[in-house]
Amino acid sequence: MSKNLTQRSEDYSKWYNELVVKADLAENSGVRGCMVIKPYGYAIWEKMQRELDRMFKETGHQNAYFPLFVPKSMFEAEETNAEGFAKECAIVTHYRLKADETKPGKLMVDPNAKLEEELIVRPTSEAIIWSTYKSWVQSYRDLPLLINQWANVVRWEMRTRLFLRTAEFLWQEGHTAHATRQEAIEETEKMMNVYADFVENFMAIPVIKGIKTANERFAGADETYCIEALMQDGKALQAGTSHFLGQNFAKAFDVKFANAEGKQEYVWGTSWGVSTRLMGALVMTHSDDKGLVLPPNLAPIQVVIVPIHKTDEQLSAIGNVADELMAGLKARGISVKYDDRTTQKPGFKFNEYELKGVPLRIAIGPNDLENGTFEIARRDTLTKETVAMDNAVEYLATKLDEIQQSLFNRAMEYRNTHITEVDGFDEFKDLLESKGGFLSAHWDGTPETEEKIKELTKATIRCIPLDRVAEAGKCVFTGKPSAGRVLFAKAY
Repeated sequence: MSKNLTQRSEDYSKWYNELVVKADLAENSGVRGCMVIKPYGYAIWEKMQRELDRMFKETGHQNAYFPLFVPKSMFEAEETNAEGFAKECAIVTHYRLKADETKPGKLMVDPNAKLEEELIVRPTSEAIIWSTYKSWVQSYRDLPLLINQWANVVRWEMRTRLFLRTAEFLWQEGHTAHATRQEAIEETEKMMNVYADFVENFMAIPVIKGIKTANERFAGADETYCIEALMQDGKALQAGTSHFLGQNFAKAFDVKFANAEGKQEYVWGTSWGVSTRLMGALVMTHSDDKGLVLPPNLAPIQVVIVPIHKTDEQLSAIGNVADELMAGLKARGISVKYDDRTTQKPGFKFNEYELKGVPLRIAIGPNDLENGTFEIARRDTLTKETVAMDNAVEYLATKLDEIQQSLFNRAMEYRNTHITEVDGFDEFKDLLESKGGFLSAHWDGTPETEEKIKELTKATIRCIPLDRVAEAGKCVFTGKPSAGRVLFAKAY
């Protein structure tokens, strides 16, 4: 199965597209720009969702659900946000079809069923949520309001790629309201840190925390915090964003509260989100030319057992041993599959689970039963070890932890060796093409310079790192004074 994959060195983009489909994560649908997430891919998303949901609730947030449709006038209320998403909006104008009398068996839009006001299919939910908050918030006792929504959104993308950019995608979006500016900023930073914790410790992907420039900031926000990851091809991927909205949406939707002295004030807001784009990050950070490589924390199947047999008697004996092993693994909270299909040969199964990124594979044959051992193969290193049956459960549990850490370390090493300090623009352009990765360079702080560099190189400022050191220097492009380095990269 995996032999048919394009190699990453030949065509990274083609490798990615093929792998997502062949590993049964997702496929293109009959709707332009939309995808079908297949059961295996959705199982990974569910594990992400469960862990994030747990983290949100531990930080005091509650889940709610808001409408898919946003009246156009409501969408326009916060002008910057509306303008920022205007080109990506899908709009509902009519509510009924009728038989087309000129074309038997066909339907047409009923011209008499035009909506009084057009509806925007949500590209993001600030407008509908803040219009709701107006009736939810009256007093300082109603704050903070900490709400999260798991939903789908639609952004009418012209060029789409599975998981990375689709017209419809799944995500979560948090929307919170606070009594003070400081509380809202603390919430914004807290959720950025929750995302970083999740992506690093659960997905085994190292990230850089930072702030977006004005050009890259979320439309309608005063400040956007982000986590940036680096893919194997040297391109960056924005893995999560958390926005300090100031009082912009509160003023647009007149969301006020009476403070302890009875005085009316506008609330302070935040919004934050991650999406199924993280699935793309997962594939592109860890996988190889043979298929997916999944961190154990996210693998739907952490251990797979493949019997090797010639007779039904051998299969039965192997099955008894496998049952005992599975019981021990399940008691440790480890997900395990016993693949006793007789319609496929062991070699086919080995390739299949290699392609699907199952962290550990156990082969059990008659000789193993005689010797009291298992042959265990690691997906990340493609190495094998023979382990005594009596020690197998403990060994497998330890190996899963080791693989999780090893994948993070490997990705961190790649990331760290692909952050390069650059001082001249010619070197900047050369490195961008020859090596890629993050280029740490001085910038004069102007949107004009940022835009010109993007125009000439397709590189954007991914973030101003939160841990950057104040350092006087000269802008890599204009030579004007700079207060510190920022991270440039080509990005998805």
